[in-house]
Amino acid sequence: MARVSHGLLGALNLVTLLLSLPVLCAGVYFRMRAATECERALQLPVIAFGCALLLLSLVGLAGACGRRGAAAPFLWTYVVFMFLLVVAVFAFTVFAFVVTNRGAGSAVSGRGYREYRLGDYSGWLQARIAEPETWRRVESCLVEARVCGGRVHSGLGQDAMELYKQHLSPIRSGCCKPPTWCGFRYVNATFWEAPRSSGSPAAAGDDGDGDCRAWSNSEQVLCFECDACKAAVLETVKKKWKTVAILNAVLSRSLSLSTHWGAAPCAATAASASSIMALT
Repeated sequence: MARVSHGLLGALNLVTLLLSLPVLCAGVYFRMRAATECERALQLPVIAFGCALLLLSLVGLAGACGRRGAAAPFLWTYVVFMFLLVVAVFAFTVFAFVVTNRGAGSAVSGRGYREYRLGDYSGWLQARIAEPETWRRVESCLVEARVCGGRVHSGLGQDAMELYKQHLSPIRSGCCKPPTWCGFRYVNATFWEAPRSSGSPAAAGDDGDGDCRAWSNSEQVLCFECDACKAAVLETVKKKWKTVAILNAVLSRSLSLSTHWGAAPCAATAASASSIMALT
C-alpha cells in the first residue's frame, strides 16, 4: 500500500512540477513585457503561485522518490504544507462567497447597459475600495490601462441612441460616462452636457453621493472619482472572485486527495520506525 501511495504521490508531483514551470515562466515573461506598473503588479501573484507550486512539487518528489528514512522529513513537510494549503483555500473560498453575495447592476429603461451603486455591495468590499490609498492605486491603473480609451462609444457615430443601446462592461458603464440618474445629455464623442433643469441632481449640485458633481469631460477625470465607478470595480471583482471561488472548491478536493496520498507513506514510515525501535 505504501509503495502504491509513493507512486501516486510521485506521479502527482511530477505533473504539478510540469505545470508550475509554464505558470512561472509566463508570469516572468509578461511582467518583463508589461508597459505599466499596474500590469507588472498583476503578475506578482502569478509568479508567487508558480514558485509555490514548484517548491511544493520538489518537496513531494523528494519524499516520494527518496529512501524511506531520508524521505520521512520531506513527506511530513509536504503533508503539513498541504494541510495548511487546504485550510487556506477552503477559508478563502467561503470568504469569497460571503463577501460577493450582495450587489448587482440595476437595469435602466431604454439602455443596453446597467448602472451600479456602491451601497449595494458588502460592507467589507465598500470599506476596502473606499480607502484613499487603495482607490488611488486602482484609479491610476484605470487611467494607465485607458479603459475609457476612445470613450464608451468607440467605433460609433454621433447618435446618442447608438450609445445607449451598447452593452457596456461594468467599468465602462460606471467610470467612463456620467450616471444616468444625473440627467446629462450626450452631445458628441468628447462632451456630455449637464442638465439645466433645477430639479435634476446635477443642476441642483446635490445627488446624495456626489457623483453628478464628480463627473468631468476631461479624459483624465471622467467619473473616476464617482461612487458609481467604485461600484463598477467591485462588480468586476465580484465576478472574478466567484469564478476563483468555484475553481478553489475543485482545487480543495484535489489538494485533499494529495494530502491523503502523502499521509499514507508518512504513516507507513512511522510504523516501520516504531517496529525497528521495538525490535531494538
